[in-house]
Amino acid sequence: MFRQISILAPGLLGGSVAQAARARGLAKQIVIWARRPEVRLALRGQPWCDATADSPAAAVRDADLIVLAPPVDRIAPLTAEIADHVAPGALVTDVGSVKAEISRLGHAALSGRAHFVGSHPMAGSAHTGWENASPDLFAHRVCFVTPRPDTDPAAAERVARFWRELGSEVVTVAPDAHDEIVAHISHLPQVLATTLCTFLAARQPGWRNFAGGGLRDTTRIAASDPAMWRAILEQNRDEILRALRAFQDELQGFSAALANRDYLELTARLERGKTFREQFRPLP
Repeated sequence: MFRQISILAPGLLGGSVAQAARARGLAKQIVIWARRPEVRLALRGQPWCDATADSPAAAVRDADLIVLAPPVDRIAPLTAEIADHVAPGALVTDVGSVKAEISRLGHAALSGRAHFVGSHPMAGSAHTGWENASPDLFAHRVCFVTPRPDTDPAAAERVARFWRELGSEVVTVAPDAHDEIVAHISHLPQVLATTLCTFLAARQPGWRNFAGGGLRDTTRIAASDPAMWRAILEQNRDEILRALRAFQDELQGFSAALANRDYLELTARLERGKTFREQFRPLP
């Protein structure tokens, strides 16, 4: 599909993009830039990396697809940094889990020269870093593609096709709609898992030694990188606050049913939760 794919700041997602693109023959050349020299040195020995660059500008100069994979608070500044160096007509996308501000600033930075089309693959792990990357990370996973109203439709379709070729099931939504969705299905669960752990730690830290499967499953994502999640929470603050307020209303309803011994209402809520969970699509 592409002559050169350049991946900037590869962690788990960026490294997996490189591996998946090489495994599926989507690029003649894959060029990677990483901020730390020791990472660039390590990447040179990887079969899915054809070359490393010492600067973002050098990495993107000949690319027809650029994938930005730093933390979400670094995507817009990195887009601005490379704006004068991208090839005319190049596609620029990202893997950040927040889209509205990133898409607006990315489009503004590249307007008239290249095309910014936001992306967010719903794939990941508590294990970060390119060392944990996998060519199958995106297989059968949803990937949001988030064009703006003024995005070139052909550019948006090429980015969508790229993610489909990596094995993803592409869903195209507006950036604002994306941020509302992930605030509820991704960011809110992170907040709840973290808050449950901080609550239990304050009550009696030793209770963790008695944890069974239920607590372990419910709190798995609380082990995620705090710095990464702080950036996400800052970027999607308003939508997450709205989700939290709605969840507090739901929790208050559950609490009231239990306090009032309204066991019919309690059972109805338990049944609704069970039904929703049973209707999840199975993971591959």
